[in-house]
Amino acid sequence: MKKLKQWYKNLKFRKKVLLGYMAVSLIPVIILGVFSYVQVRNLLLAREEQVLEETLQQNVTALDGSLTSYKYFMDSLVWNSNLEQALAARYDTNFQMFLAYRDVIDPMLSNIRNLNPAVERVTIYSSNATIYSHGESLRPLNEIGISTEELKDSKIHWYYKDNKLELYCKIYSEKKSEQNIIYMEISDRQTFANLKTLFEEDFGVLITDTNDNPVFSYLAGQGEQIAAVSKKEVLRSGRCVVKEDRIGVCEWGILLYRPVGAVSAAAKGITVLVLLVIIICMVLIILASSILSKSVVKPLGELMHNVEQVEDGHLAVDIKAESSDEIGRLIHSFRKMVERLNYMVNEVYQSKITQQEYEMKALQAQINPHFLYNSLSLINWKAIMAEQEEISEMAQLLSTFYRTTLNKGKNVITVKGEWDNTCSYIRIQRMMHSGKFEAEMEMEESILEYEMLNLLLQPLVENAIIHGLDHKETEGPKQLLVRGRREENTLVFEVTDNGCGIPEEVLPYILTSKTSGYGVQNVHHRIQLYYGEQFGLVYKSEQNKGTTVLLTIPIVNAG
Repeated sequence: MKKLKQWYKNLKFRKKVLLGYMAVSLIPVIILGVFSYVQVRNLLLAREEQVLEETLQQNVTALDGSLTSYKYFMDSLVWNSNLEQALAARYDTNFQMFLAYRDVIDPMLSNIRNLNPAVERVTIYSSNATIYSHGESLRPLNEIGISTEELKDSKIHWYYKDNKLELYCKIYSEKKSEQNIIYMEISDRQTFANLKTLFEEDFGVLITDTNDNPVFSYLAGQGEQIAAVSKKEVLRSGRCVVKEDRIGVCEWGILLYRPVGAVSAAAKGITVLVLLVIIICMVLIILASSILSKSVVKPLGELMHNVEQVEDGHLAVDIKAESSDEIGRLIHSFRKMVERLNYMVNEVYQSKITQQEYEMKALQAQINPHFLYNSLSLINWKAIMAEQEEISEMAQLLSTFYRTTLNKGKNVITVKGEWDNTCSYIRIQRMMHSGKFEAEMEMEESILEYEMLNLLLQPLVENAIIHGLDHKETEGPKQLLVRGRREENTLVFEVTDNGCGIPEEVLPYILTSKTSGYGVQNVHHRIQLYYGEQFGLVYKSEQNKGTTVLLTIPIVNAG
């Protein structure tokens, strides 16, 4: 799931719009199609149940009528007193038996077969030992095909065997010494033949006895399969539409069932139609989505192209808003932003940097390096020859100071170089002031190899001496403190003097007011332009007590 979400997030916006249109449009169509299919299927199933019920009732009524007529024929024999007497009599001669056959038994049995052609055979099984067998009409009881224990009562027993319907019933007799049973065989064509033609295909019929044992089973396409399927199997499968009834005359149960798949087959046409509609909708949605996404995404693509150009440093925008909608307003705002950014870069940032470079070069150009170094060397040599140590030291200090100040025209110097330059400047000033102020200098050795901008610390010391110590009016020695240390990922330099201090009304504007020369404002702006606005100078001062300035820059390793 996470991979799928990530894949969707990484898609191009146009594809997201296309997928969004498709999802929003296709989901209702699919839901409607599925709903229609389910509803039609349910209607077909309900209609099929109704058809099955009506068909079953009609056939059960007809079947019950046919079986009832067979029951009447059987009852006419079972309760016939003449037949009962003929079967119970004792015959001493063959002539007596002949008369019984001719006048009673044969006419009754023949009459039943003549009245109903479906009755193929009627046989009486008798235990009377004085009666001889007479064709199919009269047979000994021991030739009956079932156990006589099942026929103790006078009810009709119904069986279906070998595609024939068989009826057995005990003939009523007042004499209990003899037992006579009527057997009637009914043609299958006249009984269950109609059950095989209820539908053209895909249906089944199951008839069960009073104990739910299969009696007759028919499945379209497979023919009769007696006991091949049970009632429980049909009901348990759940894959069929089932209707159940009971044949009253014989109390047999009958089930008519059709597979749900056969019923649902009628819904296949609707399914194909729904799928066709979905495909057509999908094609139309893709076409519409392509047109809409092109109109929406095209200006966004052009805007993205311009954003990438700005990211690469090309502050030129060639896109124009062609509408006043949200995207058009976004493009218009982007153009304004880039124009403003372009102005800021060209008119402010670059001009300020150029101005600082010009000022730096102007400062450096004020001195001819070769002429200066040669002059100082000559002064140093002359002083040594004249044994003037102070003059020699001053010449050496000036040479060191200007050598590090000019730094061969480079803007970046090591902390050690800047520190040496500042120390040289302080010593020069002390000599110029005849040692009238004390100087304390502390620098952590661990930071000497880092890099920093040139001429950041010396101007702060110069201001402390000229504008602070030189104007000190309070009693006590004049003191100058210069320190350098590391604080986490920054370098902090501190210049403190106990001079006259800065007036309270001037202090807030010390870094913003215009000054002549290379002042602290220039130092502050150089730091922020080079390192960022979070770095620079911070002044703290109390009038007649002194001033402290903190210079903070990031740590930069020497390249």
